[in-house]
Amino acid sequence: MAKPPSKRKKATSAISNNLKATASSAEDIFNPENPASATITVTAAEVEELTEAEERDRLHLERRVERAFFEALKALAELRDRRLYRLTHKTFEDYCRDRFGHSRQKSNYLIAAADVYENLTTICCQNLPPEDLTTNGSQILPTSVGQVRPITKLEPQEQWEVWQTAVQEAGGKVPTGRIVKDVVQKIMERTKVPNTYQIGEVCQILAKDNPELRGKGRCWGIVSAVNDFSCTVKMWDGEYTIGLQHLKSFNYLPQECEEMQSLSDRISRVYSSALEESVQKFLESLGKLSRPYLTALEEKVLNVLELEIRD
Repeated sequence: MAKPPSKRKKATSAISNNLKATASSAEDIFNPENPASATITVTAAEVEELTEAEERDRLHLERRVERAFFEALKALAELRDRRLYRLTHKTFEDYCRDRFGHSRQKSNYLIAAADVYENLTTICCQNLPPEDLTTNGSQILPTSVGQVRPITKLEPQEQWEVWQTAVQEAGGKVPTGRIVKDVVQKIMERTKVPNTYQIGEVCQILAKDNPELRGKGRCWGIVSAVNDFSCTVKMWDGEYTIGLQHLKSFNYLPQECEEMQSLSDRISRVYSSALEESVQKFLESLGKLSRPYLTALEEKVLNVLELEIRD
């Protein structure tokens, strides 16, 4: 087969000439017979240092970025607590969905994250005002919800200890949510920190990497027993013992947990009556709700089914 045109030779020649020019100008060692053996010294460009005013501006802007995360979450909590949504929406959940595009569950996570941030700043810097916080040394603080979600259920002092350990494992930088979660798990396994779930709490089942939970992914259940590293969760078709890594709390309010407990009992009674398969599928769909209430139509259908089993 004929060789391709000589463009490749020209390109090689150009590279060789460039190497010669560079080596010559830099007074480096260069062997024309073997360009690959060339030793080229590259002088780094000098970076202009920050002035005192620029350094102050940098620190001030960093503090604003750090505080933005916290201020947004505190504002959300105040909107909820003062019911400032009442003129346009009946519930906080509807308001959050329409105004910010997220569910009440996410809102609860955000508000819980604000409490964690406040706990960390209080314990870490009791003698410093919030505006003096900087991301250096022991004053590294969270910048996103995912970083503090694993510790929202811990006591304030435990939150601080976990956060400090996570910062160390992250090399003195802001740790990821995964690092924080791993630290929590290690501490629980090593020191047997009490299970933070409570009886009556509503949790979602995370079936990933657990074949025993196949078919239960995204289902919700009520915690009926709290063990060292697991919870017994009551669902519409029975009770299951599930490891903490496969549970996620919905962070419902106490009244909402009671309502979900009542709903679980209602679904269980109808489900155990062995009605048609289509009915069972409907009940199973209710078992995957990510909200603490039924719609008007869902409530009507469930009422009809309850009347059916009574008759």
